[in-house]
Parts: sequence; structure tokens; C-alpha cells
Amino acid sequence: MGETLKDVRRARLSVALVFAVHGAVTGTFVSRIPWIKDQLDLSPGQLGLALVFPAIGASLAMPLAGRIVHRVGARAALQGLLSLWCLSLVLPAFSPNLAVLCLSLFVYGATSGMSDVAMNAQGVEVEERLGRSIMSGLHGMWSLGGLVASGFGVLAAHQQVDARAQYTVTALILVVLAQVVSRGVLDVRPTTDQEAPPRFALPPKESLVIGLVGFCAVFAEGASMDWSGVYLRDITGASASTAAACYTAFAATMAVARLAGDAVVRRLGPVRTVRVGGVVATVGGLLVVLTRSPYAAIPGFALIGIGIAVVVPLAFAAAGRAGSNPSQSIAGVATITYTSGLVAPAVVGGIAQSSSLTVSFTVVTLLAAALVPSATAMRHRKEAGSPDGAGSLEPTG
Repeated sequence: MGETLKDVRRARLSVALVFAVHGAVTGTFVSRIPWIKDQLDLSPGQLGLALVFPAIGASLAMPLAGRIVHRVGARAALQGLLSLWCLSLVLPAFSPNLAVLCLSLFVYGATSGMSDVAMNAQGVEVEERLGRSIMSGLHGMWSLGGLVASGFGVLAAHQQVDARAQYTVTALILVVLAQVVSRGVLDVRPTTDQEAPPRFALPPKESLVIGLVGFCAVFAEGASMDWSGVYLRDITGASASTAAACYTAFAATMAVARLAGDAVVRRLGPVRTVRVGGVVATVGGLLVVLTRSPYAAIPGFALIGIGIAVVVPLAFAAAGRAGSNPSQSIAGVATITYTSGLVAPAVVGGIAQSSSLTVSFTVVTLLAAALVPSATAMRHRKEAGSPDGAGSLEPTG
């Protein structure tokens, strides 16, 4: 395909930094949500409504990413979309009311989703050329970028820095970084006989089952991120500080597991990795629902994070290999997983309202257990005869 091994290694570093920049935008935004709430005097319900719009924007815009990549090439598409995502960070802070905030977050989500598809498609291309798993580590870089940026956000909040100033300065720094780091990615272009993907389309058939595996993992992730603190406080009687620390533990274990995940995938292959992850997450879920001690529930949530950490990266990798158009297949899986992240907190809350949070996390545990039999969807389609679906990418020995 014209690239040397040096080019591919450079592309791997570049796309890893792209993931970190993308995560940094999210980390910066999330760290100052309380400022936005206070600035616009929003009720919890109004803030909750506004925070639905990023997922709506992402889900609707993701199918467009494949067409953009097809038209301008992978490198230019990633540079443009990632830069727009960085710049969109400014919009929420300058929103004067709830309606404008919802519109701003829709744009924020749309640019996030399109750049997400473009960078995951680039990751799949690099992984194919290297011949070994790298997607988990790339998503680990995303988590690391988010953690570092949120740390700066917490510091800015502590120093009472106006979020409009913080968002603007951070956006400008990140857009420069986005332009620089994107230059080293592979400039993949479609072949002359490759048909452009449609502007809007349902996820391709081959990505539906893969997307459902991602759905289970993201549901467990979204439920744990949004409700773990409430669960510890209301069900186990933990203190406010202990409940708050649970999210940090969950996020940190996910980041570490993703950074270490590629070594596990290379050893076990994608199918067995997802199966083992499903077992680990199920054990964590059982610890959460069967005990009433925060000292058991916190490790339970940590095990959920470890178990599901590599599932979504592997789902994107499997989608990129499943069809003739990687960007379109990845967009299909991403749309399903974003939808899961959108509905999970509401479903958990609805079940808790009608029964209890324990029942809600019983459902989460069942979805984690579903990863074990559904892991075969991660099998490399080009090497379907491989016992673990490892193909040429993942040695099983």
C-alpha cells in the first residue's frame, strides 16, 4: 500500500496522540459542567435534558463520517473533524440559555461522533498494517487524555477560573495539537471502483451483532459511571467522599485495563479476551448486587470496569474488518454503542424507580454475562476458521 514500516509506526504514534486529544476535549468539558449549571441556573432536570443532546448529535452525524472520509481521504477528514470537535468545546460555555445550550451540545456531540469514527477507522488501518492488536491501547490513550484534562479542569475550578476563558484557551491549544498530530496518520483513500457510502443509512448487517456486543459493554459502563456513587450512598450507606471516590476508581481501572489490554488480546485473541472480560465483569456485578458493604461494592465496580474495558475497542476493530467500508461499519457500531450510552442511565433510573437500584444492577450484571456467549462476534471474518477468530492479527499461542 506504499507505506514503509517506519511510516506505519509513525502513524501508530500519531493516532495514539489523536485519541488523547479527543479524550482531552471530553475531560475538559465534563470537569466544568457544574459551572455551566450554576451559570445558567439550571435545575437537575434541565441539565439532564441538555446532556442528552451530545449523544443525539453523535448518533445522527456518525453515518456522515464515512462519506467525508471517502470524499477527502482519511488524513484530511481526521484533521478537519478533530479540529471542529476541539473548537466546539467553546460553544457550551458561551450559551446564554437552555435552548442555546442544547443546540451547542448537539453540535458538540455531532463533531465528537464524526471525529470518533474517523480516528477509530484510522486505528483499524494501522492495526491491520502492524498485524497486531493496538485498539485497546488507543482507547487507553483516550481515557488518559480525559483524566489529565479533567485534572486541569478541577484545578481551574478550584482557582475559580471562568470556564469561558478555560474552554477558549484549551480549545485553541487542542486544535493546534490536533492539526500537528493528525499529519502523521495514514492518508488512506478509496479505490477508484469503491462506491461512496450513503449520507444516512442503517448500520450494515455485518456490524449489527458486533454493535450489540458493544451495546452490552457500554450499557454497563454508562450505568456504573452515572449510578455507582448513588448506589454506594443509598444501598451500602457509604459516605459522600467514599461514593465520589468510586467513580475515580472505576475510571482509573478502565484506563489501566485499556492500556494493558493489547498484550492480553495478543495472548488470548479477541474472542477469548471478551469472554474472560465478560466473566470478570459478571463477578464484579455479583459483588455489587449481593453485598451491602462499600468495601465489596467498590471492588465490584472496579471489576466491571476491568471486564468491559477492551470490549468497545475490539468491537471497533472487528467492525473495521467486517465489511468493505471500514468507516461505514465503524459508524454503525459506534451509533449502536452511543445509543446504549444514551439510554443506560435512564433505564437504570427507571428500573430503580419502579423497584430498586439492586434490580437495576442485576440487569447490568446479566448484560455483562451476555458478553460470554456473544464474544464470537469478535471473530476475524477473514479468518473465520480460526478457533478464536484470531486470524493473522492475534496469535493464539
